[in-house]
Amino acid sequence: MNSDPKSTIEAGKAILGIEFGSTRIKAVLIDENNNPIAQGSHEWENQLVDGLWTYSTEAIWFGLQDCYRDLRANVLAQYGVEIENLAAIGISAMMHGYMAFDKKQEILVPFRTWRNTNTGRAAAELSELFVYNIPLRWSISHLYQAILDDEPHVKDIDFLTTLAGYIHWQLTGEKVLGIGDASGMLPIDPETKNYSASMVEKFDNLIAPKGYPWKLQDILPEVLVAGKKAGVLSEEGANRLDISGHLKGGIPLCPPEGDAGTGMTATNAVKQRTGNVSAGTSSFSMIVIEKDLSKPYEVIDMVTTPDGSLVAMVHCNNCTSDLNAWVGLFREYTELLGLPVDMNEIYGKLYNNALKGDTDCGGLVSYNYFSGEPVTGLDEGRPLFVRSVGDKFNLANFMRAHLNASVAVLKIGNDILFNDEKIKVDRITGHGGLFKTKGVGQRILAAAINSPISVMETAGEGGAWGVALLASYLVNNVDERSLADFLDVEVFAGNTGVEIAPTKEEVEGFNAYIENYKQCLGIEKAAVEFKK
Repeated sequence: MNSDPKSTIEAGKAILGIEFGSTRIKAVLIDENNNPIAQGSHEWENQLVDGLWTYSTEAIWFGLQDCYRDLRANVLAQYGVEIENLAAIGISAMMHGYMAFDKKQEILVPFRTWRNTNTGRAAAELSELFVYNIPLRWSISHLYQAILDDEPHVKDIDFLTTLAGYIHWQLTGEKVLGIGDASGMLPIDPETKNYSASMVEKFDNLIAPKGYPWKLQDILPEVLVAGKKAGVLSEEGANRLDISGHLKGGIPLCPPEGDAGTGMTATNAVKQRTGNVSAGTSSFSMIVIEKDLSKPYEVIDMVTTPDGSLVAMVHCNNCTSDLNAWVGLFREYTELLGLPVDMNEIYGKLYNNALKGDTDCGGLVSYNYFSGEPVTGLDEGRPLFVRSVGDKFNLANFMRAHLNASVAVLKIGNDILFNDEKIKVDRITGHGGLFKTKGVGQRILAAAINSPISVMETAGEGGAWGVALLASYLVNNVDERSLADFLDVEVFAGNTGVEIAPTKEEVEGFNAYIENYKQCLGIEKAAVEFKK
């Protein structure tokens, strides 16, 4: 069924998704068939204030309003109509971090984002207390670090939430959070679909000597799974979102979610035994597992899908930056020869040629560490290319070594899941810049994690589309399907993308490469210790 976007917007049947990324706020408007029909965006940057990464509340609201203004202008230019009503709205944002408010709804300290690493002691102590890996960026780590540091604001906390939870609260008055985002505040019990009661009790007992007037459960947002009602846009909220005054209140909102959950939704990877890999400047994999891991691992974060299934997440700080830098060098050489430069052609030629190289890269090894890499135990990084005189040094092997390096750390983390924990997976979907040259990054990743990799055209729509789909699930799920079935039937209609499976030779080759990689990590560590 094809719909006319103008009629959809005029009838108030369009659905809005807005996602706050670390460098861009993006809005996507979709029709009744879940197809994008308009978008808007706003660029922004975090600030380092008093040694902590933050965005001011002024920047948050200006960014939201400017993003919506851009969407409104896009709709006017394309269709000649104003947005006055919508079927539903979804809000999403980068996960974790710390936004603490007092009883007057005033923020107590500037928003502390996921980037901050001042929570080392708190994360370590909580991981030991809970017998569960608690990452530095989780909200509970930020809260406990503030307690350890005797910050005076802690006694005044009335509500603690994430960025998505804050915006949703201000638009609707509801102190709620989608379960995926909530799982980055405090571990979730997969049975109750709520915060772990035993961990809440342990935390309250831990801080009892401080005598704060609150208990942990009192200050956290209520946890909601996908499809649950999460309030409606208030008149005040409508005016804060659309400063032109055209948008009306009363629009239902889905539970606010984190960017990991919307990425899973946008790649149709919320069903157990599916997963997705995002590979760009940084990379992470999300594998939806059938049961909890046998023990905690420092390199694996446990979060959930928007409908509450457990997800094992491996996050890597580095991915394509070093690879892009080397391609830039070849661009300079091309310009030096006086030849016309087409970056897509340069990437295409170099990447495709890499597939002609030896599967073990002829012994060549690359470390793409622009920054530190916790999975391999490095607080800082130095980009490094390593070879010995006996290695097969040619262009194909050189490029393949750098492609392998872009997913090497991801492989190390996922090897724990597949080899040690015997996790089973039916489909993994790749999205991000690494997969732009068709078939190459996909084949390299397939060899790295010894699994077929699918790439879908729609994966590029991103998290704003993902949260719009969650808002669609709230109001359009007339058959009361599970989220996974709704996505399969109503959104992707059986399209699983183009799949590439690795050959035995490719898997063995990457395994040989990763053994060299691990053996040579001492060289990388020495380069970090030698302060250049």
